[in-house]
Amino acid sequence: MNYIVDFLNELWWLMVEMSPYLLFGFLFAGILHIYLQKDKVGKMLNGNNLRSVTNATILGIPLPLCSCGVIPAGLSFHKNGASKGSTVSFLISTPQTGVDSVLVTYSLLGLPFALIRPFVAMVTGIAGGLFANSLTKEHVVKKEKIVDVYADYTFLQKVRTAFKYGFVDFIQDISKWLIIGLLLAALLAVVIPDDFFTEYVEYPWLNMLLVLAASVPLYICATGSVPVAAVLMMKGLSPGAALVFLMAGPATNIATLTVLAKSIGKKATFVYLMTIVVGAIIFGVLIDTLLPAQWFAIDTHIHAHNHIIPEWLGVVSAVLLGVLILNGYILNWIKARKEKMKITKIADTMGVQKFKVEGMTCKNCKAHVEKGVIKINGVNEAVADFSKDELLVYGDNINIKEIEKSVEDAGYMFRGAKQ
Repeated sequence: MNYIVDFLNELWWLMVEMSPYLLFGFLFAGILHIYLQKDKVGKMLNGNNLRSVTNATILGIPLPLCSCGVIPAGLSFHKNGASKGSTVSFLISTPQTGVDSVLVTYSLLGLPFALIRPFVAMVTGIAGGLFANSLTKEHVVKKEKIVDVYADYTFLQKVRTAFKYGFVDFIQDISKWLIIGLLLAALLAVVIPDDFFTEYVEYPWLNMLLVLAASVPLYICATGSVPVAAVLMMKGLSPGAALVFLMAGPATNIATLTVLAKSIGKKATFVYLMTIVVGAIIFGVLIDTLLPAQWFAIDTHIHAHNHIIPEWLGVVSAVLLGVLILNGYILNWIKARKEKMKITKIADTMGVQKFKVEGMTCKNCKAHVEKGVIKINGVNEAVADFSKDELLVYGDNINIKEIEKSVEDAGYMFRGAKQ
């Protein structure tokens, strides 16, 4: 019983500490969604040079994209003129940070860590992009016209869109991984002894290698990784090893690597992976050997924040965040029911084919797949279900090769007809 109480206490503490900064980050994400649209960003990434690589890195750091949404966005840039180098830069820097994850990092890990994360993302993004350009001497001619989606919106319409994106759409995208991160962090806080890493895994290098081995194949979003890192540091994990987790966890996973290898080539994908791995180790060592340990004392930062953010505001923010997450799941459930009714109605009037598509992990992925397939001649309707790795296509004379090309151009894996 004590374990359950301790678990709930840890979970509530994490929510109270994170929520004010997380809600502020969601607001910024909504604003950036209006003024840093990925189509606008894409036109700045053309060229096989340092400028395009630097632009890709700097613009990718705050861009409001969930980790899984980075892949189709990056591949879209590449199709429209971005070199492989700037594409790799964008793919490296974007998932490591974001306005929400930086603010949450400040809330749980302190100001030094909050500044270090975007700095490391910038350095590794530029380095990886330059290296990729040196290995792949190619240039793609820009094909599509860049359109400002919100050019005709009034100020109030933009405000409404920003709030909807930040507090509904964006929360829906990351809530699953945020919840997983919070639950995992609270569980680790209860089951791992306070001196585990100092007593049983005393070598910093071994800490980093163990964390890296666990982080590279798995998926966890940049925000969801923060509470886990905070708890591990409380158990004695070095700040450098925590940085390795914060870099490699959000930026790499097996599905991402598979898609990239097919889309931008094995060389560029190898550069992408090695830049993250080597960069994480190098910066982890630098933090542990050169920076004062007191900068990363978790307890000190928590007490300091309690003077800045009143406890009542943390509690109110935690409750509000819980309500917003629940609202997201309710809206998804309602939409799923409407979609199911729509599918049943359409299936009665036209032919349907079912395909297996891998790599979809959120509603952004779903939208990318559907948007491309619906444009194909003969397709009347397309409905993707990322929970089932499934794509339903309705229409007559459906060209499977065109569907395969559309899915793979969007950055996902087409596995053919599904029984």
